Amino acid sequence: MADAHAKKHDYHIIDPSPWPFVGSVGALIMMIGAVGFMRWHGGLEFDLLGLNLATPWIFFLGLAVVLYTMFAWWSDTVKEGQEGAHTPVVSMHLRYGMIMFIASEVMFFVAWFWAFFDASLFPNEAVQAARTQVLGGQWPPVGIEVLDPLHLPLFNTITLLLSGTTVTWAHHALLHDDRKSLKLGLALTVVLGVIFSYVQYFEYAHAPFAFSGSIYGSTFFMATGFHGFHVIIGTIFLIVCLVRAMMGQFTPQKHFGFEAAAWYWHFVDVVWLFLFFCIYVWGGWGAPVFEA
Repeated sequence: MADAHAKKHDYHIIDPSPWPFVGSVGALIMMIGAVGFMRWHGGLEFDLLGLNLATPWIFFLGLAVVLYTMFAWWSDTVKEGQEGAHTPVVSMHLRYGMIMFIASEVMFFVAWFWAFFDASLFPNEAVQAARTQVLGGQWPPVGIEVLDPLHLPLFNTITLLLSGTTVTWAHHALLHDDRKSLKLGLALTVVLGVIFSYVQYFEYAHAPFAFSGSIYGSTFFMATGFHGFHVIIGTIFLIVCLVRAMMGQFTPQKHFGFEAAAWYWHFVDVVWLFLFFCIYVWGGWGAPVFEA
C-alpha cells in the first residue's frame, strides 16, 4: 500500500546513482592533471607523494572520466523521462534548472565584459598602475590594428542569427509533429554552428594581435574565445538532439531536451550580438583596421 501511494506523488525519487561520485573523482583527477600539464608544458616538475606528475596524460584521463560521466548521467535522465518519471512538476523543475544555469552563464560573461569596459572606458585611469603608459591614454591601445567588423565578424553574426532561425523552425516543426522539418532544421543549425566555429578559428589564426602583450588582446580573446567554446558546446548539444530526433525520442508534448538546447543556442546568439557591437564595432572604433 505504501509503495502504491508513493508512486502517485508528483515528485520523482531517483535510484541510487554512482555518477556524482565518479564525476567528482574525474574532476579531481582532471584538476591535478591540469597542474601537471602546465608544469610539463613549462618544462618543470610536479611532485606529489614522490611521483612526478608533470605529464599531459593525467589531465586527459580525468577529462575522459568527466565526459563519460556526463554521457552516462544524461543517458539515465533520458531513460527516466521515457519511463514516465518526468511528471509535470519534475519537468517544471528541469526548466527552472536550465533557466538558472543560463543565468549563471550570463554572469560569467558579465565578468569578461566588465574587464573589457573597465579598460576601454577608462584608459587614463590613474588608480591602475601604468595604465596610461600601457594604453597610450586611448582605446584601442596605441599600436593595435583591429579586425574589420564588417568582414568575418559580420559574416559570423549573420551565420548565428540564421542558425537561431533554423533552430526555431525545428522547434515549431516538432510542435506540429513535422518530423522531416524537425530533422532538417536541426541539421542546418548544426552545419551553421560548425561554419561559425571554423570562421572564428580562421579569424584567430590571422589576427594581427596576440593574447599576450596587450590588454586589448587578452580581453578580446577571453570574451570571444569563451563564446566560441559555448558555440562548440551548443553544437554538440544540438547534434545529440538531432540523433535523438532520428531515433524518435521527441514528441510534441515531451521534448525538454531539445527545448533546453534551443534556449542555450538563443543565449549564445544574444551574447554574440553584444560581443559584435561592443567589442568588434564600438571597441575598435577609430583604430587602424588590419588588412589581411
